[in-house]
Amino acid sequence: MRGSEAALGAAGCAVFVALGEAVPRLGLVDEDHFPPAGRIAGALGRELSDPAFWSALGDTLTGWALGLAIAVSAGVVAGVVISVVPYLREVTASTIEFLRPIPSVALIPLAVLLYGTELRSVLLLVGYAAFWQVLIQVLYGVRDVDPVAEETARSYGLGGWARVRHVLWPTALPFVMTGVRLAAAVALILAVTAELVIGAPGLGARIAVAQTSQAVPEMYALIVVTGVLGLLINVGARAVERRALAWHQSVRGEVAV
Repeated sequence: MRGSEAALGAAGCAVFVALGEAVPRLGLVDEDHFPPAGRIAGALGRELSDPAFWSALGDTLTGWALGLAIAVSAGVVAGVVISVVPYLREVTASTIEFLRPIPSVALIPLAVLLYGTELRSVLLLVGYAAFWQVLIQVLYGVRDVDPVAEETARSYGLGGWARVRHVLWPTALPFVMTGVRLAAAVALILAVTAELVIGAPGLGARIAVAQTSQAVPEMYALIVVTGVLGLLINVGARAVERRALAWHQSVRGEVAV
């Protein structure tokens, strides 16, 4: 099944590339604005041979990885503490619902005022956006804990930390892994956006430079790189999720009776 899915995916990519080559060649769009896939591939080859490209890629991955690590750590800790401390969930509910919908891009002026175009500006935007993905999933995961299991753990004399480790965490882990997967994608989006808008070093800044200098094939080549990077991150996150949840019925394919 996986082989056929991979073949269909490859066929879809081939059709997409063929359309990307044919549409400008047939004059349906202006080649100056949307060059054929062959020209984009040539520009991609030139980018791959440029050391500055790899430096920009490293900057983007650094901002993504550090921001994601901060967001996941803070989201998990905050989610568990809010869930297990009595009345803290009710006290923080309105604050969470107020802050969560604020778009991270709205914080770009604040990030620039605080840190300019430094890496810390990227970390602020990435961490803020990815944090909510993890926090909300942790809160939902803890809410899903079976009350009978919780009371059983109490009756056996398990302390607070032991209940978190043996009851709460196994139940919440599938939700946590979903949050991490979503946060990984959001973190990449915000890392590239921050670089594109504020000029922080990375692929986004390189795309902006290509656009302003009318290097259109190079611009599209860099966009393709960000797309491939997002695909690899998603595949990697799903692989980590399957490995971490190898014991869970959703991964083993078992049906609960």
